[in-house]
Amino acid sequence: MKQPQRELARLRGSIDRIDRGIVTSLNARMRLAKRVASAKEALGLPAYAPDREEKHLRELGTRRGKLDRLALRSIFREIMSAARAAEANEKVAYFGPEASFTHLAARARFGASATLLPVPSIPDVFGAVERGDSDYGVVPAENSTDGVVNHTYDMLMDSELKICAEELIPIRHYLMSRAGSMGKIRTVYSRQIIFAQCRKWLEDNLRGARLVEVNSSSEGAKIASKTRGAAAIGTALAASMYGLKVMAEGIEDMAGNSTRFFVIGERWSRPTGHDKTSVMLSVHDRVGALHRMLGTFTRNGINLTSIESRPSRKKAWDYYFFIDFTGHAETPKPRKALAELARQCPFLKILGSYPAADRLSR
Repeated sequence: MKQPQRELARLRGSIDRIDRGIVTSLNARMRLAKRVASAKEALGLPAYAPDREEKHLRELGTRRGKLDRLALRSIFREIMSAARAAEANEKVAYFGPEASFTHLAARARFGASATLLPVPSIPDVFGAVERGDSDYGVVPAENSTDGVVNHTYDMLMDSELKICAEELIPIRHYLMSRAGSMGKIRTVYSRQIIFAQCRKWLEDNLRGARLVEVNSSSEGAKIASKTRGAAAIGTALAASMYGLKVMAEGIEDMAGNSTRFFVIGERWSRPTGHDKTSVMLSVHDRVGALHRMLGTFTRNGINLTSIESRPSRKKAWDYYFFIDFTGHAETPKPRKALAELARQCPFLKILGSYPAADRLSR
């Protein structure tokens, strides 16, 4: 055997030994996870603890060495997903069909071992969790270019469910088809909003193609998989699911577009030191009321990350404000600010405190 071949064999042998050690360690971890599950059950705690997971992932990130941060988080997300699956049959409802962006968010948050259940509407997600058919739900909350998803915020007005986590997913669009080349594509299927987000690319590369709107990008991929000369715009997962070739990727006109998703459940998360809180409130219809409300956050040194207004649906020209701020409702500064707001606002509802999504994690 020549020297390079012997060296390759030696290195592969070392990798095999390390892999066997990893499997041994994973099995030991799973045995401990089952004991943790028993302890949680005795204490009446849920299997999924987003605060514990986020703190652990951040701590592991400080030890990653030469490992890519995304890769490390993805690996441990799946390890944690497998551990939770061993603890309980975790069910997660999400809005939209398979291979949608909400599906991607649910997979990113809960891993491949969770039972992910597609449902046709945002109210259906809330209903599934409220009835106990699902342990958690995943719904879109806000797009970085198109703004908030009003239906989700309307549901949060009335539901007793809490926001217990958030997930940020970059919006990356893929052109997929069975065609051998782009020149053979005659029809493209997708949602209207996706066509709008890829308008310039389509004009530059598929000017003569007919654009056909469908209910979801997943439906478009399914049609394209059965139609000659057809393509679809959607996720890489959709291309994989329907056996389509990715003809072009990253065809969105605006780089950096992302969507924020809420994970909803029966309780919010414990403090992690890197948290966000969402509240809904109203103010008195008098001069300076809004200014006074906002001043409460300033006086307590709290940073607002988002503020949106929505009609109350109960009285004409009456509005609720949805506010996100940094910090956890159970820590001193936010707790003091919320107590002040409760005294000055006719209505105040804490929608949830949860670990802030890591913008560098995807």
